[in-house]
Amino acid sequence: MPQYNEYSTLSEVGVRSATDAFVSDAKLDRDWQALRFHAKPELQEAIKEYAVFRDLLGATGANIVDLDASQQLTIDSIYTRDSILVSPNGLILCNMGRASRTPEARENAAAYVAFGHKVAGQISAPGTLEGGDFIWLDAQHAAVGLGPRTNAEGVRQLRALLGAAVDLHVVQLPEPDHPDDVLHLMSIISPLDRDLALIYRPFMPPDFVAWLQSLGIALVDVPEEEYPTMGCNVLAIAPRCAIMLENLPQVKNRLEQAGVTIATYKGLEISRKGEGGPTCLTRPLKRI
Repeated sequence: MPQYNEYSTLSEVGVRSATDAFVSDAKLDRDWQALRFHAKPELQEAIKEYAVFRDLLGATGANIVDLDASQQLTIDSIYTRDSILVSPNGLILCNMGRASRTPEARENAAAYVAFGHKVAGQISAPGTLEGGDFIWLDAQHAAVGLGPRTNAEGVRQLRALLGAAVDLHVVQLPEPDHPDDVLHLMSIISPLDRDLALIYRPFMPPDFVAWLQSLGIALVDVPEEEYPTMGCNVLAIAPRCAIMLENLPQVKNRLEQAGVTIATYKGLEISRKGEGGPTCLTRPLKRI
């Protein structure tokens, strides 16, 4: 039976490879500055890094749904989390807060429908919603970030699609340094088990912390010095089993002390330059 959370065993996941998202040096030249990547990704290194990351996903035994390249999409399309949400009623297509990403929801959803998924609904303008701003804790509890990419109307539509049975906690996110930068809810929390989550406490509103603790969730803190290098972006592939970026020794140690088994990948080209870690690179479609 499918589980609606961010930590049960990964069974099916949607991804778009560096080859199919970045495509060519010409496309990287066109997009990277406009999309505020820290630097232009090196295409061949990105392809190598992605192969390692995909092997980590493959080792889980999950069915991997590979999304095709498209002329309609930017290099941001490597971050498949953001365009689609999953729910008990089916997929929810997002209306992206970054306008250049608008075509992703339609194109990605078509691929998922071909794999047997149904669509429950979509977020329509003026509502905006991005998948990185949403987490399931369990089938009755979820959280959504209210910030630069997800607005109040998007939250209203999401609440209607999820239904009254879901306790949807709205989290006010801090303003990013630049209006085009992204700070998603999943930039400050990564659930790792039914009773464990990794958080960056300085950006966590006190009422959100209290709500998580009321649900019996213990919190592991990301240290200040490792937050800027994506220390809070950790993908659970099973309860207390996760993938994260390398060179985050304090976060890795704290998670291992909490009983989490960790696998790492380099991610300079596919993650750090575009601020999209392992949660961003994946759209979990089914957990069991």
